[in-house]
Amino acid sequence: MTRLPLGLLAASALALLATGALADTIKVGVIGPFSGPFANQGRNFQAGIDAWMALNGKTVGDDEIEVVYRDLPAADPARARTLAQELVVSDGVQYLAGIYFTPDALAIAPLLEEANTPLVIFNAATSAITKQSPLIVRTSFTLPQTSAPMATVAAERGLKRVVTVVSDYGPGADAEGAFSAAFEAKGGQIVEKIRMPLATNDFSPIMQRIRASGADALFAFLPSGPPTLAFARAYNDNGLKGAGVTFLSTGDLTQESDLPALGTSVEGFLTTFHYSVAHDGPENKAFVEAAGKAIGDPKLLTFPAVGAFDGMRVIAKMIEATGGEQDAAAAVEAVKGIRFESPRGPVTIDPETRSPTQTIYLREVAKAGDGFVNREIQSFPDTPDLGWKK
Repeated sequence: MTRLPLGLLAASALALLATGALADTIKVGVIGPFSGPFANQGRNFQAGIDAWMALNGKTVGDDEIEVVYRDLPAADPARARTLAQELVVSDGVQYLAGIYFTPDALAIAPLLEEANTPLVIFNAATSAITKQSPLIVRTSFTLPQTSAPMATVAAERGLKRVVTVVSDYGPGADAEGAFSAAFEAKGGQIVEKIRMPLATNDFSPIMQRIRASGADALFAFLPSGPPTLAFARAYNDNGLKGAGVTFLSTGDLTQESDLPALGTSVEGFLTTFHYSVAHDGPENKAFVEAAGKAIGDPKLLTFPAVGAFDGMRVIAKMIEATGGEQDAAAAVEAVKGIRFESPRGPVTIDPETRSPTQTIYLREVAKAGDGFVNREIQSFPDTPDLGWKK
C-alpha cells in the first residue's frame, strides 16, 4: 500500500471538506419491544424504518443515518431511562425514537434538554407526553384523538347507554375521558367506567358486568398485544355479541396482525383509528409493499410501522434543517407545522402540541378474500390532539 506524505493527506482532507465529500454518520437510537409479548410491535417499528430507507435512502445530504436498536420488552420506566442514557452517552446517538408505552416516554423526557437530543415518539399515545419536554415530537396519534370520534359514531347509530372499559394507565384514562365527555355532550349516558390493571388477562368477569348493566354498547381501550386478543374473544365467549351489545373501540383492539387469529369473531367490530393497512392510496400501496418485505410476513404488518415510517421522515427533515449538526431545539423547530402525505393520508405536525393533526377513520372489520381487513367507512378529517390542554 502506497503511503502519502502527511502534508498531502492533510491537503486531501481539506479538499474533501471543501467539497462536502466527508459525510457524518448520524445515529438514531430506537427503543422498543423487540422481544417478549409485544415483540411484533417492535418488529413493526423496524419494518417502518426499513421501508423508509428502502424508499428514500439512508442519507440526508452528505450525512448517513445509522439506527441503533435497544430492546424494552414491556413498560419499564427505570430501564427506559437507563437505555436512553446509554444510547446518548455510550453510543453517541443524536436522536432518540421509538417508545411503545407512555410510562417509558415520561421517564425519558427529563433527560432530553441536558442531552441536547430530540425524542420522536413512534407510538406512545398519552396527550401529556409532549408537555414533558419541548424536545418531544410525536408521529403516531393520541388516545383522545382516536376516542372522541367514536362518541359521534355511537350517537349517530342511536346508542344511548355505554360502559367504558380501559386499561388503567395514562392512555386508558385519556381514552375514557375523551369518549365519555364527547358522548355525554351528545346526550348519551355512561352507565359504568371500568379500569383494568395492565396485567389483566381474564376478562370474563368484566364482560358479565357489562352484560348485566343493560348497556347498549361497550367502548374499550387496551394496548395492542396479547390482552386485546383475549378481550375480543371474551366479548364473544360471554355472549355479549349475541345479546346485541355493540362493540366499539379504538383501532388498537383490531390491529391487522391479530385479525387472522380473531377471524369471524370480530367481523363487524367498529373502531376509530388513524391508520388501516387497507387504506386506499398510492403512498400506502408503496409503503405496504416495502414494509411487508421488511417484516417478512405481510400479515404481521400493523399500525406502529406507519408511526416509525413517518418518524424517520421527521428525523430526516430535522437532519436536513440542522445540516447534520446536533441542535435539538433547531431540529424540533424545523418540523413544527410541516405537512406531508403519509401512508395514512394528510398529516400536519401541529406547532403547539407537536403531535399529528390527521384524519381519523371509522373502520369496520370486514371479510376480504381469504382474510379480514379494517375497512374504512367514514372519515373525520383534520382531527387534532383533542386531549391537549394548555
